[in-house]
Amino acid sequence: MTHRHRLGLLALLGATVVATTASAQLDPVSRELLELGYEQPLQGHAPVGAYAFYYLNRPQFREPNRTLRLSVSPVYLDGELGIRDALGSGTDVGIGFNGGGFAYDYDEIRSGHWFRDQSFSGHGAGVAASIYHLFNPGKRVPLNGVLRGGVRYVAYERDRHNPETFTLPKDQPIASLRAGLRFGGIEPLLRPDVAGELSGWYEGQFRLDAGDYGFAGDRRVEPAVHMFWGRGLLVYTLPRSGHRFLLTAIAGGTVHPDRLSAYRIGGDLTLNSEFPLDLPGYYAGEFGARNFALVGGEYAVPLDAAREWHVGIGAASARIGYAPGLEQGRASRSGASVEAEYRPASKLWKTALAYGHGFDAVRGNHHGADSVTLSLEVDLRVLRYHQ
Repeated sequence: MTHRHRLGLLALLGATVVATTASAQLDPVSRELLELGYEQPLQGHAPVGAYAFYYLNRPQFREPNRTLRLSVSPVYLDGELGIRDALGSGTDVGIGFNGGGFAYDYDEIRSGHWFRDQSFSGHGAGVAASIYHLFNPGKRVPLNGVLRGGVRYVAYERDRHNPETFTLPKDQPIASLRAGLRFGGIEPLLRPDVAGELSGWYEGQFRLDAGDYGFAGDRRVEPAVHMFWGRGLLVYTLPRSGHRFLLTAIAGGTVHPDRLSAYRIGGDLTLNSEFPLDLPGYYAGEFGARNFALVGGEYAVPLDAAREWHVGIGAASARIGYAPGLEQGRASRSGASVEAEYRPASKLWKTALAYGHGFDAVRGNHHGADSVTLSLEVDLRVLRYHQ
């Protein structure tokens, strides 16, 4: 295993935790989960695509109105202490903290080629304060608003593949502001049975030491980046037949985009982000977008009376406007997948194995690529109950 692969393996254990655990409200359900996922491209050479973390959500933490959420990987920690009704009925406050290694790595991928000489590691730590407001108390489908401000410090590290002529971005503090509305939501689980969401979001990133980097300053870190996106999602399992379907549509845009703020599209790792931009068959994060529209769907059916085994098919298609410097020819990219899932009646764990094909992936001199993705979720609360 090369040095870069060892670093990539550590990165997969921590980098995805930052986005995965961000939320639009305090989670009212007690959870203790172990989440693992790994994606292996069958053609080409790409950065490691995977995640691995321990997720803890503990309502009534020490006090009836407090909630503690933690996501822990071997190299990264992300958490939040929430206080319910801190600013009045239905308005909660959260104090967030995070820190560790490899959370801000950057990988340059263009036309199916991973440019290792232009890829580098990023480490950082930060704090944030959030306000969550429930607009419709007592309703079955909640409407939540979020306002979050934070600051983090990011330090970039050279890789042994970076030539001396390649300059890294400056280490710097970054301030951020997020605001959003979410109607409904989806639990932080692998393949939930029921979910529904309509949401819209804004996030501003303000770099306090922006400037040029790369080869003779051929690329730039913008001082202020403004991102807007919205998502509609529906997951439902038919009670009598056990057939499950998922439909999702998500679109986003950016003002003053750069490489480090690009939306990363590709792969089939559904828990590597709060808003996963999945395209089966492609590398994880293969495309860097300044704006995009993505639609997808899945349909799964049980194979046995106990509904422990499921098999399903899925497809997704994206229209991509590429970030500056990451242009990759055609704008439309599509992929499809076939999946087998097993969830024992004990509900202790569930796992899924998926094969994906990217119809428009560029691999050398031909189009089309394949990947295999393995996901595993273990419910540690159920495990303790069975012991």
